[in-house]
Amino acid sequence: MAEVKLSGVSKAYGDVKILKGIDLLIRDGEFMVFVGPSGCGKSTLLRTIAGLEEITEGTLSIGGRVVNEVPPAERGISMVFQSYALYPHMNLFDNMAFGLKLAKVPKAEIESAVTQAAKILHIDHLLQRKPKDLSGGQRQRVAIGRAIVRKPEVFLFDEPLSNLDTALRVKMRYEFAKLHEQFKTTMVYVTHDQVEAMTLADRIVVLQAGHIEQVGAPLELYEQPCNLFVAGFIGSPGMNFIDGTVVEASAAGAVVKLRGGETIRCAVNAANAEPGDDVKLGVRPEHLRAGVADNALATTVTFVESLGSMTYAYCSNPGLDDVITCAVEGDRPLSAGQALPLAVPVEKAYLFDSQGRAFQRLVPAAQRHAA
Repeated sequence: MAEVKLSGVSKAYGDVKILKGIDLLIRDGEFMVFVGPSGCGKSTLLRTIAGLEEITEGTLSIGGRVVNEVPPAERGISMVFQSYALYPHMNLFDNMAFGLKLAKVPKAEIESAVTQAAKILHIDHLLQRKPKDLSGGQRQRVAIGRAIVRKPEVFLFDEPLSNLDTALRVKMRYEFAKLHEQFKTTMVYVTHDQVEAMTLADRIVVLQAGHIEQVGAPLELYEQPCNLFVAGFIGSPGMNFIDGTVVEASAAGAVVKLRGGETIRCAVNAANAEPGDDVKLGVRPEHLRAGVADNALATTVTFVESLGSMTYAYCSNPGLDDVITCAVEGDRPLSAGQALPLAVPVEKAYLFDSQGRAFQRLVPAAQRHAA
């Protein structure tokens, strides 16, 4: 196992900078997940760790050894690609053994390593088959097995589940979690899927335009996003944002007036705010309390999306440009055109200044003691 440290790492293609001064420490044995929108640099960052992309500036070390100039095969890493990258003419055993054969590992050791990895991944009964005879999930297991047999210090995964259907993704998330628990090896995982990130990661790195916006545990990013971008990116459906103006502000809370005329109280440290400041109120769909009139918005239901156990109501307000999304119980009857007050729980409100920076939310004493 090994820690991975990036110091001032940048990557440019000509005058175009893809990564911009990345500073990051991935701890020994940690499961770190990179997330962000398409083009944010998450796959490029993973490929620089793998040695598939040269670093333009900065240093990268694995296990305390600077590896900027070290070839990928000598970095102590194994990478699993989105496309599986299996050899179609080889059976599963030979696909998994190929790297070890190139390294001239003794035959007995190869057989032992492949057999053991296949058992862990529940594909030991398929070793004589070729990739064309396998399902997508089985092919991905072979790709993972090929990485396991090399016994790397660091596993790298580049959107490994994106080609699988929903049911297989759920199953494979469970398999990844078990693998990390079993091997306790440093794992770095790239995904655009928030569910994968939130369920697998010890910590998540949120990237935008080649910069790190925030690093933290899944619940930390969900509960205390540092800015508008992170708040909007973490959570599904995304957080609602509503323009407003500060009416009252102190370290104990804030009162915000919305364009529709409503005033909303927020449990945030607004000591640095002044009455009259432009702000954005943030509230997650799952935190809105439908039908409650206190600290609430007056809205009208425009569309209802029923998912069985959960229903999403999309609501409008005369003073707001954007639709407000609210999550309610699946058996609650709602219909388009229905008036629906949406209460914002004071302790669940988020507030952002005109630069998009988050005001620190005040955690109730009961939650602090529970933590």
